[in-house]
Formats: sequence, structure tokens, C-alpha cells
Amino acid sequence: MDLDAVRTFVAAADAGQFQDAAAALSITQQAVSKRIAALEKDLEVRLFTRTARGAQLTIDGQAFLPHARELLRVEARADASVRPGRRALRVDVHSRRTAPGVLLQDFHRTHPRIELDVVTLDADVHAATAAVEAGTIDATFHAVTLPARQLPGAIRTARVIDEHHELLVGPRHALANARAVTPAQLAEHRIWMPGMAAGTEWAAYYDELAAAFGLTIDLVGPVFGNEALLAEIADSAELATLAGERTRYLWPDSYDLRRIPVRDPAPVYPMSLIWRDDNPHPALRKLRHHLSSRRVEAPGEKVWMPKWA
Repeated sequence: MDLDAVRTFVAAADAGQFQDAAAALSITQQAVSKRIAALEKDLEVRLFTRTARGAQLTIDGQAFLPHARELLRVEARADASVRPGRRALRVDVHSRRTAPGVLLQDFHRTHPRIELDVVTLDADVHAATAAVEAGTIDATFHAVTLPARQLPGAIRTARVIDEHHELLVGPRHALANARAVTPAQLAEHRIWMPGMAAGTEWAAYYDELAAAFGLTIDLVGPVFGNEALLAEIADSAELATLAGERTRYLWPDSYDLRRIPVRDPAPVYPMSLIWRDDNPHPALRKLRHHLSSRRVEAPGEKVWMPKWA
């Protein structure tokens, strides 16, 4: 199988547009079309359908995508096995919008000559740790719910982020004009967080937070993405959600959304960097030092953390 064609297929699936995939791969749009056509001929299936909005995966395309990603991961591991230290430092973040993504961007600005490959595995802490152990990635950011003695022998962790919460509400919400809110105040309001997967470390965190302060966290509803979530909250007098203080959101000015700090106590979501102790990548130590130097604890601040932190 032509791995360049597989790589082009994954880029097109991620971008949703052949033109954007071409830009990401530094090739022409015609080359993208030819590679995907050759792959479809080889597999004897259609992988994409063309629509007014771009290119959408067919059912066969959806089935092939995770295997295509695995082919590229295997290729990358094979390449790295004979060229140690030459590839980019590969770091996983669950979302580029959240605090780890912000800190990695800061690291890149501070060390522009270090080649950085930021990936999103969309995995919980167990799957991401397994990827670190296998060498698929060099490091990942997650809340670590297990004691160190229960982690794989080569795995090391260090807490590098204490992420405070903000309440996100629309202009008609009862708390819209508050300068800060307490967890006790939130107990009277519905916190909407649709699509949070059960069994993940973030679900465990919010379960414990809800139990500690009597919060109502509503997971009901289809997930249409952050843009749809923000639109619903902006138009509602009842809906609110929680976001990390460094999470980056963009919305139209007409939404007039408010980000209100949660304090007294301030719930904190603790995240750790996870890496292999025997990883020889020369940039990993610099990343660890950068993150430890950026971690700030406010003296005397009253905070709440889960019991496993």
C-alpha cells in the first residue's frame, strides 16, 4: 500500500477539504485527488463523497481511517527506530484549545528552533499512557488518577498544570453580571456538559466535584461541537458550562458571553506531563524544565482538588 496515498487520505479526512489537505502536505490539489483516486482503486471502494461543503468520508472511509492512522504510526515508529533524535518532539494534547495546547505554544515561542509535533490522540489517560510506553508519542498531558506504583515501570509523571475553572454563561443568565461565583452558588444552576464520556479521568473529576458541592452536571444532548455549544449558551437564560481559565474560545461579539471565575474554594483540575524515563529525545528535558518553571501556585488561595490529586 502506498503510504503517501494513505497519508494524503488522513490529511484530507482531517481537513475535510482536498484544498486544505494539499496545503498541509505542500502538494497540489490535483496531486491529492490523484493519490486518493489511486488508493480507492487499490482498495476497490469509495473513501470520500464530494459535497458543497467539501469532502466527506463514506462508511468505508470511516472504517478505513483508524487503520490508516495506525499504518502511519507504525511507519513513524519504524523511521524513529533507526533515526533517534532526528524527528520532532511528539506531544499529545486532548484538545489544542485547552491549557496544554496553550503551554506548548508558549514553549514553541520560547524555543523556536525545537521542532514540535502536536498531536491529538482523543484518548483517556490509560490509552495515552500506553502510547507513551509504546513510543508512539514522547509525552502527553492528563490527569493521573493512579498512584505511581501502579503505573508501568518506565513511566514518569509530574504535575505541571493546576487549571482553575471559569463559568461560561450568556447575558440573560442570572449570574451573568457576577464578578466571581462560588461552587455553592453553582449548586442552584444547571451546568451543561454534553458528550462527556463515562469512565474517563475528566468524568471522574466532575463526578467528584458534583458530589462535593451538590452540583447538577447535565450530560444530556447530542454533541455538535464547541461552536454549537456556545450558541446555545448565548441564547439561554438557564444554561451554563465550566471551562478552564486558559481554554481558548472564539465567538461573535453578538453572543456577549461572560467568563466568570469560580472561587472560594477554587476548583482545580490537576494535569500532569507523562513520559518515559528512558526516552532519549534531546528536547524532552527542555520541555519538562519549561513546564515546571511556568507552574504557579497562588499562596494562601483556597482551592478544591479531587482526592486522587
